[in-house]
Amino acid sequence: MKRQLSCIIILVLVGGIPNALADIYKYVDKYGRVTLTDKPDNSSYKKLVKTWKGWEEAKSQIALKDFDKNQQVHSSTIDWVAKRYGLPPSLLHAVISAESAYDTNAISRAGAVGLMQLMPETAKRYGVVNRRNPVDNIDGGTRYLRDLLVMFDNNLQLALAAYNAGEGAVKQYGNKVPPYKETRNYVIKVINFYKQYREEEV
Repeated sequence: MKRQLSCIIILVLVGGIPNALADIYKYVDKYGRVTLTDKPDNSSYKKLVKTWKGWEEAKSQIALKDFDKNQQVHSSTIDWVAKRYGLPPSLLHAVISAESAYDTNAISRAGAVGLMQLMPETAKRYGVVNRRNPVDNIDGGTRYLRDLLVMFDNNLQLALAAYNAGEGAVKQYGNKVPPYKETRNYVIKVINFYKQYREEEV
């Protein structure tokens, strides 16, 4: 079964198998060998989810056990960067919660890295050399988010959609949230986090 999973994944990506397909899990051993299966036999396997960017580890699987601790660790940096660029700390917390669950080592299959999941092109644009560095990552991601808010006249939904799918995708669909399930779910998720964190600040 495990040998067949790579073929199954290809079929799924091109729509050849209905959504009833079982969840897929990935395991990387100490030699870097990757095993894919729909029947994990230990807790070291990480669940994969299909997104418009490709296959990546489910966000709910990323260091959630350390969520509260890591949130506290990075709160002072988030507050400082938010103040520096004039954004609410609660908004940055919301984006980071949705993007990486405060896991500095989070990496998407598309190549996004770190707390605010910076893509290589975005990091280069904002001068972020080390995307794994929490301060640099938050700084670059915050500047990008601020610029998107300016670009879309402070429309938070459009800025978040652009952060997820790229500003080109938002413009392509007439300055509306693109019809990507992942992007629409992402916007809702971040806004819900944002509301929650704002209420906690009161």
